[in-house]
Amino acid sequence: MIDPFDLTGKTALVTGASQGLGARFATVLAERGAKVVLAARQVEKLETLKAEIERSGGVAHAVKLDVSQIDSISDCFEDTEQTLGPVDILINNAGVAISKSVLEQSENDWDRVIETNLKGAFFVAQTAAKRMAARGQGGSIVNIASVLALEVIGHLAPYAASKSGIWQITKTMALELARHQIRVNALAPGYIVTDINREFLEGPTGQQMVKKIPQRRYGDPADLDGALLLLASDAGRYMTGSILVVDGGFMLQ
Repeated sequence: MIDPFDLTGKTALVTGASQGLGARFATVLAERGAKVVLAARQVEKLETLKAEIERSGGVAHAVKLDVSQIDSISDCFEDTEQTLGPVDILINNAGVAISKSVLEQSENDWDRVIETNLKGAFFVAQTAAKRMAARGQGGSIVNIASVLALEVIGHLAPYAASKSGIWQITKTMALELARHQIRVNALAPGYIVTDINREFLEGPTGQQMVKKIPQRRYGDPADLDGALLLLASDAGRYMTGSILVVDGGFMLQ
């Protein structure tokens, strides 16, 4: 039987792949047979992940990418096509968050978050879509949103605004690109433990926050594997314009 989750022969580009969820996404796609392009600003970390994927029998290529710079986006796609071929799957993951109250957020804070999470994500997706449309063979774009695209908590106003924007961009792109057989969906994780936030989530404040999650636990990056593969692969071939929430019931509180 054909495995609908098999990605053999596909080229996947993962932005923000140097750490956290991006590194996990890249590893999972490689395990399913995709040739994976690892893109981020921290090339040294990318090379370490590239070596790990190759030791496991996968194919990976590291590319420096600053999503806030249009020229960097263009260069990344050119490098990708010359090295591993045209992009079939985009995991649009690069993002930043600045935790401050609305009374403390500065213009620089706002600009940094919006330029990376919203402007950068839009132009990475647009670049991928243009190339996919020109090839005429379709493709899958997965924008990484957040439960904060749909709900809010304090101290993350620019981040929540950027992720809400990602949700609207996802729907608009899905509507316009369906005629080109390009699917555009969003994955909205809840609280997932990574090296970046582990100390906070496992500390006193985090232990109080987890009580508000119906499953009474934070997510592990592996908890996103199924949703990621569904959106990236032919298993989700009739899905476009969707947002998949993976949050342990956080939004039910």
